[in-house]
Amino acid sequence: MSQQSSYFVGVDVGTGSARAALVAADGRVVEQAVQEIKTWTPEPHYYEQSTEDIWSAICNVVKHVIAGVNKSQVKGIGFDATCSLVVLGLNGVPLTVSKSGEVQQNVILWMDHRADKETAEINAKKHPLLQYVGGQVSLEMEVPKLLWLKRNLSKTYGSIWRVFDLPDFLTWRATGVDTRSLCSVVCKWNYDAAANSWNEEFLCGAGLQELTLNNFQKLGSDVQPPGKRVGKGLSVSAAEELGLSVGTVVSTSLIDAHAGALGMFGCRADCSAADTDDVQGKMALIAGTSTCHMSITREACFAKGIWGPYQDAIIPGYFLNEGGQSIAGHLLDHVLKTHESYGELKEKLGADKNIYQHLNQLLPELAAARGLSDVCCLTQDVHVWPDLHGNRSPVADPTLRGILTGLDMTRGIESLAIKYLSYTQALAYGTRHIIENLYQHQRAPFQTLLFCGGLAKNPLYVQCHADICNLPALIPDEQEMVLVGAAALGAAAAGHFDSLESASKAMGGTGQLLKPNRQTVEFHNRKYKVFLQLLEHQRQYRSIMNGE
Repeated sequence: MSQQSSYFVGVDVGTGSARAALVAADGRVVEQAVQEIKTWTPEPHYYEQSTEDIWSAICNVVKHVIAGVNKSQVKGIGFDATCSLVVLGLNGVPLTVSKSGEVQQNVILWMDHRADKETAEINAKKHPLLQYVGGQVSLEMEVPKLLWLKRNLSKTYGSIWRVFDLPDFLTWRATGVDTRSLCSVVCKWNYDAAANSWNEEFLCGAGLQELTLNNFQKLGSDVQPPGKRVGKGLSVSAAEELGLSVGTVVSTSLIDAHAGALGMFGCRADCSAADTDDVQGKMALIAGTSTCHMSITREACFAKGIWGPYQDAIIPGYFLNEGGQSIAGHLLDHVLKTHESYGELKEKLGADKNIYQHLNQLLPELAAARGLSDVCCLTQDVHVWPDLHGNRSPVADPTLRGILTGLDMTRGIESLAIKYLSYTQALAYGTRHIIENLYQHQRAPFQTLLFCGGLAKNPLYVQCHADICNLPALIPDEQEMVLVGAAALGAAAAGHFDSLESASKAMGGTGQLLKPNRQTVEFHNRKYKVFLQLLEHQRQYRSIMNGE
């Protein structure tokens, strides 16, 4: 590595691990490291973590990735993390969020569902601010969790010095300066970006009037867009813990999926010029256990059942809309592991990824044997509604469940292959449902779908999306786009690029373009009509069973 080169560190705290990467100015990931973090599950739907455990893991992975360079070459650091709730008492000490009273357990994880009752009460008030979250808060957002704390752990609630979204905790821990990123507070805390302030009426209506005192000090009164410099950079103590120089530039943060979107928005096909590449025409899919569908527009788009428009939440000057599927990779794993042939395939092929590869190779053989023109025609009579765990977007109904129609007496691996194909297609019809919902609310047209995460490595999943949405699919050459996005924050804050959008374009790199199959457009149009009918049928069945 050249002694003259500038590098940036991206830190990503996911659900189960902390990761760091040393990233070059062109977006190449030079080094990366990962360390698991602890999660406590004291009872069903309760998930708790520890900021001390998380920070310790971050220090270890950062030290590892910078070991091969002079620390003076590291010009900036950016943090992203899950949208989990951090609770601190006076002098920044952890306050328990656990009924067990364990002080170190001071983080309510994003996927914690303890606040279902509080969520329903907040939504019942129908405050106008809810138009920015598709009409209702999710029980994974922070305001319902804060109300739960007030009612169930009053000692903790009464001792709050600061509450943070986890990404903002990390920038505070690194600098000692309390700033909040618009990304977190707009997307997960019901901050009013249009008025550029917290909404006292909304918070008091939710029963959280204590948090409005002293200019909303406990929630944070200095709110900045992502990619801005925080304070004077790394504090003396944080610099020592991370192995970096005091004063190294620290950027305002992003939520983890949003960092992935930032990295991908700058990615382009080899053949397209950077200056003709319009970020507004891209939908970024962060596709793993679940899927987030991120897109940004210059004009606000209010779409029912889709979160946003969030002003300046990823790139300043743009509004973010965020859709999602609660289960995606997790759904395909469920289909695989609950099938009678799974044990036989596991014994023969080993890792699950090998089984998926085998099924992907088997499907064209089955289509050829049946004299079909394309693999997709194998599901002519098999139709799936994929929401086994409820619908996040665009229906926004957590009580919806899955439907499979077209069952026959086929057994064995052939039956699994067709079932797997039908569920993979259903996830892509779900993405089309999100896109068409945005179009109904006058969103500008999409030109490209971009993919990162575990499912981006599955060619069937990506090609189904291209064909069903009738849009080209771009897979970045650099798969660690969340880490690239985090590093781009540091690069923008350090002034290496003139804006966060420029940093994204410079570091997003290029990718492989998969074009949609024009021969299957009509077939998928017909199947999409059936897909929408399945939703209506489910509603009708419920109505019948409720005696309506």
